[in-house]
Amino acid sequence: MTIEFIALNRTTQGTGASRRLRRTGKVPGIVYGGHKDAVAIELDHNALYYALQEEAFHASVLSMSLDGKKEPVLLRDYQMHPFKQQVLHIDFQRIAAGEKIHMKVPLHFTGEDLAPGVKLQGGKMSHVVLELDIACLPENLPEFITVDLSGLNAGQSVHLADLNLPEGVESTALRHGDNAVVAVCMAPRGGADESAAESQAQ
Repeated sequence: MTIEFIALNRTTQGTGASRRLRRTGKVPGIVYGGHKDAVAIELDHNALYYALQEEAFHASVLSMSLDGKKEPVLLRDYQMHPFKQQVLHIDFQRIAAGEKIHMKVPLHFTGEDLAPGVKLQGGKMSHVVLELDIACLPENLPEFITVDLSGLNAGQSVHLADLNLPEGVESTALRHGDNAVVAVCMAPRGGADESAAESQAQ
């Protein structure tokens, strides 16, 4: 499912203009890239605020309708008010056909309760990395990547190289030789062997 949103060309710029725009329930923003000039835009605040609550809005190819014309974009950055529930500014990047994009996508952890390290050995699962830097063509961009923890024993971990990435998707860190830990099953105090022995004795 493609997420769509509406933007309008913003004709006034500057701090004062942006402040006045926010008072009318709008959010100033910019869209750039795609071998085109950057364009100042404005969006409806409430619609944008609720869209930002959705995980997919941060890690999907979005369809931006600007003055009646649709084009694919990515959310690149946004600023929130320090203590109000208010979006102050937002940046989008156009997608150029056939060019790889770099994105951070969330990790969804599954099988934690089934892991022997948790279920039988009294360990606790620790999620070290919550999102992954990837590179892929726009059509291959996943909304999230699943990390299966069901096979972990206490003291074992999952690394980047262990992830089952979708076809056409690569980890930028792994490409540069960084096989970082993604999740680890922390052994209980006294060690995994002691915990396992206790489980067998019961």
